[in-house]
Amino acid sequence: MIEETLEYKAQTRLLADAGRLFAERGWVPATAGNFSARLNDHQIVITVSGRHKGKLDESGFMVVDLDGNILSPGRKPSAETFLHIVMYRRDPAIGAVLHTHSVNATVLSRLFPAGLTLDAYEVLKAFPAITTHETSLAVPVFENTQDIPQLAAQVDDYMNRHPQLSGYLIGSHGLYTWGRTVEAAVQHIEAFEFLFECELLSRRLLP
Repeated sequence: MIEETLEYKAQTRLLADAGRLFAERGWVPATAGNFSARLNDHQIVITVSGRHKGKLDESGFMVVDLDGNILSPGRKPSAETFLHIVMYRRDPAIGAVLHTHSVNATVLSRLFPAGLTLDAYEVLKAFPAITTHETSLAVPVFENTQDIPQLAAQVDDYMNRHPQLSGYLIGSHGLYTWGRTVEAAVQHIEAFEFLFECELLSRRLLP
């Protein structure tokens, strides 16, 4: 069973650690958020639906394949599984996809439904291919919907036109980002959350 492999155990441990970190910072309230990591070319491990992400143990994860088939009988994956799958299908270098529900991300998604731009921040260099603060990073906002396959198709289409995308927001919902490893994806979450807090604070303080 793949659940007995070292790769599965290592990835779930890293995802559980990420859940505790995000919970401590208030980025995954209640049972919000979902996390996944690649296991091989055809399968991923993803959080089970309805679990508090700060209290994840081995029962909080399951395996699905890249067609969305459940490979862990008796467990229900996140309703947003296809938003993870579309990323792994797009790029074999992606090793993890993380989704959080922070206050800052949620508020910004409501203030800027057409998307926002993060401009000239030093922390932008936390993202792939950015080597200078003298740049801008576009963060699109997709309208929230219960039709996840349709939303996944919208994300996929957007990325066909903007392949350097580092993350996106769902309106009144939260942030999605990814990385080559779980650790890299965690760093991207931290960078985005710092930048989102700066954006909101700037709007409160600047005339």
